[in-house]
Amino acid sequence: MRDILWNNIFRKPADDQALISELWQATPLFAGIPSKQVRELVRNMHLRSYKRDEEVFHEGDQAAGAILVFEGKVEILADTRRLAELERGDFFGEISLAENDQRTATARCIEDSRLVFFLKQDLEEWIELEPRLGNRFLMNLASVLARRLHEANRMLARPCP
Repeated sequence: MRDILWNNIFRKPADDQALISELWQATPLFAGIPSKQVRELVRNMHLRSYKRDEEVFHEGDQAAGAILVFEGKVEILADTRRLAELERGDFFGEISLAENDQRTATARCIEDSRLVFFLKQDLEEWIELEPRLGNRFLMNLASVLARRLHEANRMLARPCP
């Protein structure tokens, strides 16, 4: 009983930044990146709240960075077709970390949500400060984009019902 009481009194409750760091660390984007570096990056990330049915971005909008679902659910739509339903720990919009282009789909919250934005500008600054780790991140990003492309190709190759 004494150990439990001692731990509970002196244990700092987990804050949003620590939880966000853990979620990003669990993604393939941050594979091989030390926890300390992820925590430092998260300090510069932007946490934003959205209401149900609120758009995060619309197809054709200027892209600025990748987004992590911290709380809630988000759907990704191309025209009216649902491409994905994302929840806590999922990320999207990562193409914009590789290229300054327009969004290729629409992202809309399907319940009240809190999302974390990792902006391309922050990535570029980090790469200048930590080129070795930045290179690791870019290799991870290339792998994620390649896997998504392979999956899209498989979906397109399926015969229509």
